[in-house]
Amino acid sequence: MLYEGVLRKMQTEIGNPIQYFLVFENDFLNMNQLLDKELQIDFIKFECLNCGKDKPIYRQGFCKSCFFEVPSAGDWIMKPELSTAHLDKEDRDLEYEKKVQLQPHIVYLANSSNVKVGVTRKSQVPTRWIDQGAHEAIEIIEAPNRYLAGITEVALKEYVSDKTSWQKMLTNRIEDVDLVEWRDKLQSNIPEEASKYFLSEKTETHLDFPVLQYPEKVKSLNLDKTPSYKGILKGIKGQYLIFEDSTVFNIRGSEGYYIGLDLGSSG
Repeated sequence: MLYEGVLRKMQTEIGNPIQYFLVFENDFLNMNQLLDKELQIDFIKFECLNCGKDKPIYRQGFCKSCFFEVPSAGDWIMKPELSTAHLDKEDRDLEYEKKVQLQPHIVYLANSSNVKVGVTRKSQVPTRWIDQGAHEAIEIIEAPNRYLAGITEVALKEYVSDKTSWQKMLTNRIEDVDLVEWRDKLQSNIPEEASKYFLSEKTETHLDFPVLQYPEKVKSLNLDKTPSYKGILKGIKGQYLIFEDSTVFNIRGSEGYYIGLDLGSSG
């Protein structure tokens, strides 16, 4: 059966294991049901997530001109400490920025390849942790805006990483750690203006990913270099599809690519 559409990050539902859905304009697929099936992915064209034009994707699913114009690609997205909506100061679109920045944000610790600190909107818990392939996570503070969460992350990344090794995450060479202990150890390093938002009662969240077989060593599928690929799906973790031949495909990293997806037979 053939499906076509522009790639956007997979939608998820918490469960044991987590359920993944690939959503196209007129169809959606429960990707868990495709485990042990042969899939063929064919690149057809680009489709910018903003303007919809067939122009090369620059970053985050946008063509180059849209990336530097749309409010959802402002620098404060990747660097929350640059948020200015709480000062009534516009970056690209103040109305949009107030809507996103002036809502509760969580600073958290997650363990996907190692212990890392991160920021997400409260409404994105636990989705953000799932997208990062974290098998355990815990909240540190709940701040009323993105700026306070951002400066807390900046302060804490002096003591703990803010990056994930996607290769290590996908080979599952990870160790369980005591995130409650880590959180309590980091408490004294939270900036004073955010310290009153510390969450002392939270416990670890554990996440179970639908993976039948982890690769020993990963090789990444790049549709620009390999526009057609066929393989047997063995797992889904983070926003990656994991195939039997150790190929991994980053769905989120390929947003804005319009593909054909052919579902083959069982493995």
